[in-house]
Amino acid sequence: MVSFLEFEKSLAALESRISELRATAANGDIDLTSDIARLEKKSVDLLVSTYAALTPWQKTQVARHPQRPHFLDYVRLAFSDFIPLGGDRHFGEDEAIIGGFARLDGRRVMLIGHEKGHDTQSRIRHNFGMGKPEGYRKAIRLMELASRFGIPVVTLVDTSGAFPGVEAEERGQAEAIARSTEACLALAVPMVAVVVGEGGSGGAVALASAERVLMLEHAVYSVISPEGASSILWRTADKAPDAAEAMKVTAQQLLQLKVIDRIVAEPVGGAHRDPAVMAASLSRAIAEELDILAKLSAEKILSLREERFLRIGRT
Repeated sequence: MVSFLEFEKSLAALESRISELRATAANGDIDLTSDIARLEKKSVDLLVSTYAALTPWQKTQVARHPQRPHFLDYVRLAFSDFIPLGGDRHFGEDEAIIGGFARLDGRRVMLIGHEKGHDTQSRIRHNFGMGKPEGYRKAIRLMELASRFGIPVVTLVDTSGAFPGVEAEERGQAEAIARSTEACLALAVPMVAVVVGEGGSGGAVALASAERVLMLEHAVYSVISPEGASSILWRTADKAPDAAEAMKVTAQQLLQLKVIDRIVAEPVGGAHRDPAVMAASLSRAIAEELDILAKLSAEKILSLREERFLRIGRT
């Protein structure tokens, strides 16, 4: 059962009415087939029109949908033979950032990404996808391992930001994020990063400094959350929709600004409505990018990566 967002109230009402008619029809007393078909078509049309005109704030809500597929869902649906590798060899394990060897259509890759979890227990275990220093240092270790064996790196970014707790700062959060970003930029193997949900602040950039950066259609990518920006600029979180509009957080806006390179289409109504279809689309997009990058030398890859980040913001 799909959970409806605030802006989907009309859809929720339609779906509720359809469910009531189906329950009535199940009793066998009345033939409601035509009425149900009419309402189902109306519901589909409303879903299409609603998602074709989402505001940046609404897209932010979709990117945060509690049923949206996360890293482990894509591991299950889009990759195979995943072998998780844990620990940073300095402090410990961080389950907010997961990584290991995997196969994508037979191609071996190093897969790294944020995992938010789906229920209370798993969200606490994965710290809501907010990486700690040991998570980013683990990512560095895995990227260096991939580079040593000539294996391309794929990252799935989905975090509101790096963990801001005191203990993280004590263990060098800023340094770990900076070094993870540096490790991405210095990789001598192909790297494809995909923002699959939220791409928040340095916690996202630390895994997204690739030569090819993709975003799902309803994902968002920003230096700060709309609520955070609203609190700073207007001293209230109520202006978050205005902040989201001003910051240009959507995939469509960022493609125009050349911050990202490609948008991966989502099923109508968002990735959470059909994770299997979303995973198939994501798999194809990553495979296509890796096929292109596989033909390039290490020197060319490093050059492309440098050029793509230096040209951001140029008129």
